[in-house]
Amino acid sequence: MLIARSPVRISFGGGGTDLAAYYERFGGMVVSASINKYIYGIVTKNFDTTFQVISADYRGSILQVPVDGRVVSSSLEMRMGQVIYEHFNLRVPLNIFIASEVPPGTGLGSSSAVSVTLCNICSTLAGEAMNKRQLAETAYEIETKRLEAPIGKQDQYAAAFGGLNCFEFSAEGVRVTPLAMSVGNIRALERRLMLFYTGATRQAREILSEQRERSEQRSGRTVEALHRIKELGWQIKAALETGRFDDFGAMLDESWRHKKQLASGISNSAIDDAYAAALAAGAGGGKITGAGGGGFLMIYCREERQEAVHAALERLGLIQVRFAFEFEGSRILLHTNLLNSPYNWNE
Repeated sequence: MLIARSPVRISFGGGGTDLAAYYERFGGMVVSASINKYIYGIVTKNFDTTFQVISADYRGSILQVPVDGRVVSSSLEMRMGQVIYEHFNLRVPLNIFIASEVPPGTGLGSSSAVSVTLCNICSTLAGEAMNKRQLAETAYEIETKRLEAPIGKQDQYAAAFGGLNCFEFSAEGVRVTPLAMSVGNIRALERRLMLFYTGATRQAREILSEQRERSEQRSGRTVEALHRIKELGWQIKAALETGRFDDFGAMLDESWRHKKQLASGISNSAIDDAYAAALAAGAGGGKITGAGGGGFLMIYCREERQEAVHAALERLGLIQVRFAFEFEGSRILLHTNLLNSPYNWNE
């Protein structure tokens, strides 16, 4: 048996500038934190000739592929299992069960956390264990090149590395810098962040496809908004590292207002109403996580106002999800030398 897991993330600033259409020309940056909600991959041996992916969390919950690699159709996340299996040239019958602690399509980077988890599993089984940077880059290449996903690069790095980081993106590569924060400030920030599930999921592909198309322009409303989001990202990094958390909350608010200009569908009346209710109850700022359109609403709020914010959003049907920061990134939790089974796999 082999068990692996990778964390999902919340992003604080710079989101959208990690799309290649933007960062290859202007340079991008994202400040984010991995949290203790995970994607798990559990691998056992199949006693037939198929590679099988099972998940109750994704559309098309069972994918069975002959080990000769014949192509079948399925959802993106399930198809991802086959593509990564083929990438590492594995030709052994395996069963991979994928389990997620958060609903898919909710803006926490879960699809890329699945990709990183599967890369960690398959590279380990192939005897080609990868470091964190290799995991992130391989997952990104497979998602964008083989699966043609119109996504950015922050999610794979957050899932692979873990922790609170500043990721800088350019045509030359990615620079990873942990935030210079004391343990006390990290825990203080953690206490002032609230995460609420809106109950709505969305397909980021449509939003990101539109955003990518707009980002390819040399100028215009979207590009100018991305420039301002990047500038705010650097200010958010400085505010976090100096413990100016109320300033951070105000910057989240401004960044969210710019983010809504990137593409249609990023916000809607339900999201706007929930965010307005949180601010009226005493929140200092916030944003929808990920590409937008649904998922989780992240709120910055001082402790003394959190009960009021919780009550206001609960009345609107939102559910608070408790979390903590995590610092391990993608890792193998258990490996019992699956490929060294005493059974003859070809019988």
